[in-house]
Amino acid sequence: MNQPVASFPANQSINRFAELRPADLSPDEKESVIDLALTILARKHRRGSALTSPEATRSYLRLELGERHHELFGVLFLDNRHRIIAKEELFYGTIDGASVHPRVVVARALELGAAAVVFFHNHPSGVAEPSQSDLRITKRLQEVLDMVDVRVLDHLVVSTEEAVSIAERGLI
Repeated sequence: MNQPVASFPANQSINRFAELRPADLSPDEKESVIDLALTILARKHRRGSALTSPEATRSYLRLELGERHHELFGVLFLDNRHRIIAKEELFYGTIDGASVHPRVVVARALELGAAAVVFFHNHPSGVAEPSQSDLRITKRLQEVLDMVDVRVLDHLVVSTEEAVSIAERGLI
């Protein structure tokens, strides 16, 4: 017996997912939800989009990087209105570190004509607390980018559970 399928206009303010819980989903459905979330967040973070919501940026990076098993360091390159020029993963490392070369970051920012940047990297350990090494490289990158008039807006340290903003802690 066929049952009618409820249909809701996309612009109607009904949240069909409000009651949905992870335990209610099969492994394939969970993957589909993650893919859908990444697609939605990626559209908000494509070239030409303005970074208007720190929380959306955090969510996007958590989904993108949270499950990675090796550390990586990347940059969101922005124009003077904080619109995304490019999102690039520049350095890859081991389970507990990645070597970051300021010369490469500066060269890429200049090539792209970036006016500002947001750094991001993951902590595969699952703990998003910035290390002393994270703070040192952020300060070093900020110093060299200041020399070429590129502003550092933030550095997000990402795990599956959270993304910590170094700027929000007053360290940039």
